[in-house]
Amino acid sequence: MYPEEIIKPMREQLTNEGFSELKSTNDVNNMISNKGTTLVVVNSVCGCAAANARPGAISSLLNEKKPNYLTTVFAGVDREAVEKVRYYLAPFPPSSPAIALFKDGELVHMLERHHIEGRSAEAISQNLVGAYNEFC
Repeated sequence: MYPEEIIKPMREQLTNEGFSELKSTNDVNNMISNKGTTLVVVNSVCGCAAANARPGAISSLLNEKKPNYLTTVFAGVDREAVEKVRYYLAPFPPSSPAIALFKDGELVHMLERHHIEGRSAEAISQNLVGAYNEFC
């Protein structure tokens, strides 16, 4: 578990942009029951989350079509919620950071760490915009 003072700015980078935090199994179960589209960012303390995943997810929201709901869970911190999110991300293996798009509770698009690491925030944003244009 990471100290809150370390992760607070990382959380706030998303919550300040309208992302709701998932901190419990109940939060995740409520998220998965959403009608419409839900973006889930599996946040992380790693450099690729800071340089690529969070900025890419945020800039993707400038698109005309975007998810109805924005959510985030923090790997290594919100353990119960992360475990439940990963259950819904199956068959994909655990990955952080990761970004997933659900439509009516069904996983329709997934960016794993290997899709994020080494790619620019712009490339991640463009990938997500493509998914939004198809599913939102």
